[in-house]
Amino acid sequence: MAAESDDREWRRFSPTQRALRALGVGLAVAAFAVSWRALDINYEYAATAPRETYDLLSRMYPPDLGYVTEILPPLIETIHISILGTAFAVLISLPIAFLAAENTSPNRATYYLGKFIVSFTRSVNVIIWALIFVVLFGSGALAGVLAIAVRSIGFTAKLIAEGIEEIDHGQVEAIRATGASPFQVLMYAIAPQIKPAFVGVSTYRWDINVRASTIIGFVGAGGIGVALTTSINSFAWDNVLTILIAILGVVVFSEVFSAYMRRKVR
Repeated sequence: MAAESDDREWRRFSPTQRALRALGVGLAVAAFAVSWRALDINYEYAATAPRETYDLLSRMYPPDLGYVTEILPPLIETIHISILGTAFAVLISLPIAFLAAENTSPNRATYYLGKFIVSFTRSVNVIIWALIFVVLFGSGALAGVLAIAVRSIGFTAKLIAEGIEEIDHGQVEAIRATGASPFQVLMYAIAPQIKPAFVGVSTYRWDINVRASTIIGFVGAGGIGVALTTSINSFAWDNVLTILIAILGVVVFSEVFSAYMRRKVR
């Protein structure tokens, strides 16, 4: 007797799952449409955007190369802000990272405290921190350094804490078995294992902070952003292009340097 043919077809998702996925896609599209409509976009401005863009670029080109000597001091100040802000953030984030790592935090209360600090510092944008510190300490580089530092704590501490949680506990137990003190365990068992993550996170964060340091000057926190906003407000578009080219050069250098440092510690 011939075997009966099996007409069943395998499907990855059940009918209920397919219906839920279709519902999810529909809700996402609906949310996008509602958000787009709520923005009340003026399409007349969008239609004239190509003409206005060409007009702006024609005003910016050619850049004023003689302006380079004037923007060199604030550009160097921008680099100093990023370096000092990153350095302070790394120093502060180290103890926070040990609190936020489950395997090194003394207890659950300190663990949640570390997680709270990480979340709080990461949830506030660097411009808001800059505004706060400008109000507290006045305009200038100090406000910029503090804004960069505080904003970087959560990012740096979070990634270092994840590196701590991934260490080989066998090495920790071996050092502890020799009668080493907690500090010696930290120095000889934990620190060598998180060194690559520490260097990589620090250089990567500095790369990010170079970019952030170029915009905090818009609210008076020092750096090249002050010169940029001044040039924009005075409609000196050739100076604006000069500043943008200088910023691009610094950003490219920071990207190349941070990538080199990350390769060296692998």
